[in-house]
Amino acid sequence: MIRAERTNGGAVLHLWLAAPKANVLDQKALSGIEGALEKEGAAPELKAIVFEGEGANFSFGASVAEHTKERAPAMLAQFHGVFRQLAEAAVPTCAIVRGQCLGGGLELASWCTWIVASPDAKFGQPEVKLSVFPPMGSILLPWRVGGRAALDLCVSGRSIDAATALQWGLVSAVADDPSAWWEKFFAENIEGASAVGLRFSERGARARLARMLDDELPELERIYLAELMETHDANEGIAAFLERRPPRFTHR
Repeated sequence: MIRAERTNGGAVLHLWLAAPKANVLDQKALSGIEGALEKEGAAPELKAIVFEGEGANFSFGASVAEHTKERAPAMLAQFHGVFRQLAEAAVPTCAIVRGQCLGGGLELASWCTWIVASPDAKFGQPEVKLSVFPPMGSILLPWRVGGRAALDLCVSGRSIDAATALQWGLVSAVADDPSAWWEKFFAENIEGASAVGLRFSERGARARLARMLDDELPELERIYLAELMETHDANEGIAAFLERRPPRFTHR
């Protein structure tokens, strides 16, 4: 579920991931984001889009139930479609992160122009524990924090704390009250700017990323669907998670 509100005199579209405690990015949540972006994303006065999780966590990520072989094509198309919408809108974005920010939740946050985190925030890309990988994270994390950190997160599947995320350049700031940090940052740096100038600045700074969405993401989607989802272990990892049992990997 997504709760949308225009704030700051209409200059900000605030999108709450509103299904605590996990705030899973399932089909319903993604449809809510798509609808809000379609309705509000082209508003000429819009200067920022803010993503925030209701409750103690930002998001546990995409729905594992929608990662099964039968449902994965539709899931990837819809999930990646959200990023293409954000790229088209070219509006600056901020993720306000408290608690867990995992999997698809980290991919969504990693898209954002700024991430501000509470001290208790945890960031992880744990797909490898299910024997799958994050196509969008495989593009966004190297673009955002460089190859070394991206490899660490994607290949180990471990989570890092807010202090480490700040050191690695994943987050813009760590604040006891990340919402207050954002309001101050917006007032000092964004509020007085031209919405036109902000959009063109976003487009310019993301030009390489836009080419990656066009050229590299389709190939990663193909690898995921045509190769990875034909393996035993990818299907076993997802099934084991859904059945709440240890996976029985065969390494095939």
